[in-house]
Amino acid sequence: MNPSPPGPAGAPRQLRPTEVKRLNREWRRAGDTRLALLLDSVAQPFNVGSIIRTAAAFGAGHLWLCGSTAPLSHPGVARTALGTQRLVETTVEANPVAAAKAAAASGLRVVAVELATGAVPLPEAPLDGDVCLAVGNEDRGCTPALLAVADAVTYIPQSGRVGSLNVAVAAAVAMAEARRGSWSR
Repeated sequence: MNPSPPGPAGAPRQLRPTEVKRLNREWRRAGDTRLALLLDSVAQPFNVGSIIRTAAAFGAGHLWLCGSTAPLSHPGVARTALGTQRLVETTVEANPVAAAKAAAASGLRVVAVELATGAVPLPEAPLDGDVCLAVGNEDRGCTPALLAVADAVTYIPQSGRVGSLNVAVAAAVAMAEARRGSWSR
């Protein structure tokens, strides 16, 4: 999957819209696994909108909005998602455990992204195959009940001096890692 040739004298150039569409089509064909997300009380509308937009960019097929997650109807969600909410099927489910069970029943492995005991580093997480990534509240993370029913728990290793990432950024990193794995197989 090689984008179009570089510009003059071999210098890279930005892709034209048609070239971007072609490149994205190639990547879509390369990833043959299903990706979904479960948001467990992600309260900030801008985080929800950002996660939705990233989910659409990575081809996530389903999104469960659980607990006190900001609704799609919130103006902040719409402003950040920029219309991409129409590209991802969404289910509102008050109980994150019920959502995790629904994801599992549809054939998805539920992997919670959380700083928790027993969590494995993201590069070692079982992200092969069809997966539903679960992320939690900005302050409290995933609920203990959700962690108890998840098939696996992973964390994002960080070598800097900050102990955690914004939930939208963490979701994006996890989605990228899940897709990277499917693309490289």
